[in-house]
Amino acid sequence: MINIGILIFEEVEELDFIGPFEVLSYINKIKPESTNVWFVSDHEQIIQGFNGLRFFADYTINNCPHLDVLVIPGGQGRKSAMKNENILNFIKNRYIQLKYLCSVCTGAFIIASAGLLKDKSATTYHTAFDELSQMGVIVKKSKVVKDGKIITSAGVSSGIDLGLYVLKEIFDETIAKQVSEKIEYN
Repeated sequence: MINIGILIFEEVEELDFIGPFEVLSYINKIKPESTNVWFVSDHEQIIQGFNGLRFFADYTINNCPHLDVLVIPGGQGRKSAMKNENILNFIKNRYIQLKYLCSVCTGAFIIASAGLLKDKSATTYHTAFDELSQMGVIVKKSKVVKDGKIITSAGVSSGIDLGLYVLKEIFDETIAKQVSEKIEYN
C-alpha cells in the first residue's frame, strides 16, 4: 500500500488538491488497496479553500503516519504557507523518507521555500515563472517536470496530470492509462 499525503492549508486552490486526490484514489477502483490518500494540515480546524470550499484534514503534520508521496498544492494561501515554519520543517523532514515530493501549480513555491528546489528544474503556474526563477529554480514550461524525486506540475488542472504521472512512476503506464480512461481524461 502506497501512502500519499496531500498538504492542505487556508486559501489553497481547491482543484490543486482535488485533482490529484481523485486520480491517486481512483486506482483503488481498478486495483484495490493500492493507495491511502490523506489530507494533512498544520492544524485540526476546518480549512477554507480559496473559492470557499470547507474541509478538514485526516492528519496534522504532528501525527501524520509514514508517507511515500507528499503533494503540495498551491493557490493564494501558498503565500502564508511559504512562511509557515511548521509546514516548511514538515516538508524538509519528510523529504528524506519520501519516494516523491510533488507540487501542483504554485505549490512549487512552498517546496522552494523549504530549500528543496534550488538549482533544480521545475514548473508552476505560467504567470509565476519569473517569480519562481528568482528563487534559484530552473523553470521549465511543461505540464509536468521531474527532477530527481521532485515532480512539479503547471497550473491548476495540471494536478490531474501530476496524479497520472505519479501513478505511472509508482505502478506503471498501463495502470495510469486505465485510470485516465476511467476518469475520461485524455
